[in-house]
Amino acid sequence: MSERNDFGSFIVGFLVGGLTGAAVALLLAPQSGEETRTVIKEKAIELKEKADDVYGEVSTKAGALASDVKIKADDLSKEAAKKAAELKAKGQALIDENKVKLTKLAKGTKDKGTEIPA
Repeated sequence: MSERNDFGSFIVGFLVGGLTGAAVALLLAPQSGEETRTVIKEKAIELKEKADDVYGEVSTKAGALASDVKIKADDLSKEAAKKAAELKAKGQALIDENKVKLTKLAKGTKDKGTEIPA
């Protein structure tokens, strides 16, 4: 999850840096005002297209990652349910085994004349 946040921060920083660099270069270039506005407009359109492309890629990767996470979570949930059922069965078998032992013990002490207090 941290990698996605770092990647998103990198993309935002990259775009902001690109815009800043382009704006400074255009403002310091020896051109007329109209030429500068035209170049700024073209660069803005170009950067918007790049941002749209990056957004599309990130969105696709995020969707794929979310799908993978859901599949893994479902698998882990099924595995946990299976393990819980196994533990429940083992616990029940242990309880049943101990009931039998206690019943035998109680019957043996009853036959000898001493009873186990309830």
